[in-house]
Amino acid sequence: MSQEGYDKLVAELHQMESVELPQVRDAIAEARDKGDLSENFEYHAAKREQARLLGRIRFKQKVLANARVIDMSRLGTDSVQLLSKVEMTNLNTNARMTYTLASPNEANLREGKISVKSPIAQALLNKKVGDIVEVRVPAGMMKLRIESISL
Repeated sequence: MSQEGYDKLVAELHQMESVELPQVRDAIAEARDKGDLSENFEYHAAKREQARLLGRIRFKQKVLANARVIDMSRLGTDSVQLLSKVEMTNLNTNARMTYTLASPNEANLREGKISVKSPIAQALLNKKVGDIVEVRVPAGMMKLRIESISL
């Protein structure tokens, strides 16, 4: 995982624990004060939200506990690897595209980050500039030529 991704995850966890969880607890307390809990929709909705939030917090804690931050200075650009930014040409359509191979937790297509576990990333791993790779995607076979590799 990149340092940026790790820091973002830590910030999200802090937000959930210090802001969102107290808000949910306040909502539960407020709903509890309204009386009969067996028919109190607000109470049950707040309890469901608390359970959902606690599940997300546990998941993020587990990801952080198992995360390994990669030292970018030790990475090279001679072949495609995790955190490589790869510019390539789709030989079927002649379209150029650029993706960064990221950990599954950091993948975000809008930011141009694809999961290292995706079919395209798996096909690109350990390839060099000029290599042509074929990838089976839902739309069929895709032929890609690697134009450049950077960090």
